[in-house]
Amino acid sequence: MNASPSPYQIKAFTYVARERSFSRAAQTLNVTQSSVTQHVAKLENLMGTQLFIRRREGLELTRAGIELFSITDRLATLDQLVTEKVNDYNALTDGSIRLIANAPRPAMPIIARYGELYPKVQIDFTLYDWTTAMTLLNERQVDMAIVTEPQENPALVTHELRRSKYMVHMRADHRLAKEPVLSLVDLQTETLVLPEDGSLTQRVVNRKIKKHDLTFQRILKTTTFPMVKEALLHGLGVGLLLENSLYPSDNLVAIPVHEMPEEYRDCVVIPRDKKDLRLIQSFLGVCIDGSVSAPQTSARN
Repeated sequence: MNASPSPYQIKAFTYVARERSFSRAAQTLNVTQSSVTQHVAKLENLMGTQLFIRRREGLELTRAGIELFSITDRLATLDQLVTEKVNDYNALTDGSIRLIANAPRPAMPIIARYGELYPKVQIDFTLYDWTTAMTLLNERQVDMAIVTEPQENPALVTHELRRSKYMVHMRADHRLAKEPVLSLVDLQTETLVLPEDGSLTQRVVNRKIKKHDLTFQRILKTTTFPMVKEALLHGLGVGLLLENSLYPSDNLVAIPVHEMPEEYRDCVVIPRDKKDLRLIQSFLGVCIDGSVSAPQTSARN
């Protein structure tokens, strides 16, 4: 007869996978770190495979760990839902939400507003490129994501927040800054600043360049959207980014691009079985309220 893992082993593994840390998992579960370590070690021994790889920057799930976590995280979510129903509490006094996004905005204004309303709830927020963000969502390694044009997946629930177009961003003193509309042809002599590989922006821009048979001699790739903004502010080039994806600055302008009239959806995306959690519902409410009352987008960034 095959041995079955204990509930303690499953719970320890799930929280280590969530927190990417044995010590933080122990703190969350209010047990000793050695207890968590032993439970995970016994589970690995029972399965005959390693579930985590220890790297300098933290723990990484193995393929077996990812597959197991996709199941055990659902159990932990169901357990949390049961606890909420039993307690039937009215006020959000603690807890945490693991949130990711593929751009600083609209995520950061929403986080700021949520923090005002629920100051005791911790938001663990990280920026990732679009490809990584979708992978983390599909592997259930986060609670929510604010992503542009997310992939369709029946296991995910999507709520549209706003729509925006790609525009060329540049310093206000740039020679093209006064133009009402620009063409990609106008930008061929400029250094084009783009986010990192895996970003939706890079995919969209590369498709447009190929479609119109254009050549850009100088393309500068940066790691994150804040780095793109810094590059633009320092006059390193021009950027093709969604309007209002950066924090407003009087030193930057955004101009429509003739070949890029399409609108793209910014959405909040949640694993379907997490959508009824009280914390998730509270954050979603702020997202939706913000999308209704947000000011109209403008060309200035």
